[in-house]
Amino acid sequence: MAKSLLFLPDISGYTKFIQTTEVEHSQHVISELLEILIAANTENLHLAEIEGDALFFYKDGEIPSQERLLAQIETMFTAFHSHLKLLEENRICPCNACATAPNLELKIIAHAGELQHIEVQGNRKPFGQQVIEAHRLLKNSVDSSNYVLISSALALEIQLSKYYSSKIFRFRKSSDTYDNAEVEYLYSLIDADQLQLNEVPTAKEVEFNRPPNLTETRNFPVNVATLLEYLTNYTRRSEWAKGVDRFEYNSNEVTRLGTEHVCVINGKNLNFTAIKKPVEKNQSVYGELTTDTPPFDTLYQFFIVTPTSKNSCKLELELFWEAKSPFKKLLILLIAKRLFKKNLNNAMDNLYAYVQTKREVD
Repeated sequence: MAKSLLFLPDISGYTKFIQTTEVEHSQHVISELLEILIAANTENLHLAEIEGDALFFYKDGEIPSQERLLAQIETMFTAFHSHLKLLEENRICPCNACATAPNLELKIIAHAGELQHIEVQGNRKPFGQQVIEAHRLLKNSVDSSNYVLISSALALEIQLSKYYSSKIFRFRKSSDTYDNAEVEYLYSLIDADQLQLNEVPTAKEVEFNRPPNLTETRNFPVNVATLLEYLTNYTRRSEWAKGVDRFEYNSNEVTRLGTEHVCVINGKNLNFTAIKKPVEKNQSVYGELTTDTPPFDTLYQFFIVTPTSKNSCKLELELFWEAKSPFKKLLILLIAKRLFKKNLNNAMDNLYAYVQTKREVD
């Protein structure tokens, strides 16, 4: 029987991350990272299982060459750490989950052997001793949280030397004892600084040399992180934003600079992109840009949150707009500005009432 590849990427630091951070955002971060790893599967590996913080891939009856396997490993590490860089540089949310996500790391376990399979509700999955051995190797004595481990059985199949060295990999030989049997393997620590990470898309930063066209200010009896969650989590926002049919967005990701959502009002789709503007060091800002709101050519909306105590903050809601034609400028002056002023005030009232309701419930 031809040997098969077993391949397990596992997110390091998952347990502590989940237990010590905000549950909803930590779940989103882990979900995004698992999706990134799945998308980085260049060897057409079969996904047998998502195991919480890990993925269990296999390739039945085939083992890629040394060159292809190492390329697959490098691709996954590169994709993983590129996304961590994206989360760090485009972060809006100040919560502990979003702030500490860049500290997560990755380990990959690769093993080879003859596979058996079982079928559960029509799903065929690897089964047997080799699957057990691959998972045992996750519990090893490698003194790192960012590494690849290749079992001696797989190293022999792909003729990987314990002296193999490159810019990314520098393998060493080691072993651990499982059930009174010594299991040898090769491992290489991975230095993220040596990876050729993907460029992070530059988030749009807008700076104005004039005051906002409209502004509203209100104090709220909640901390900055909570208020920003009500503003940037569109599930939450749909609970207090009156007059909106629905929000369309990716519910599996935390809002960050560059993310997009659609606000549907009276059947019309308004497309928004998350942006930023310079603020003071003690302030947090979430901004949105749209070109779908007539009579404006471009409309900018900024939520600037300043802490006033441990459990209170001040929200400044600023609107800037651009309109090129004289007709649009006149229309804004006669009608639109007054309407938007009323809408801003109503939005603040609705948000304040929502905050008070949530405090009573909590």
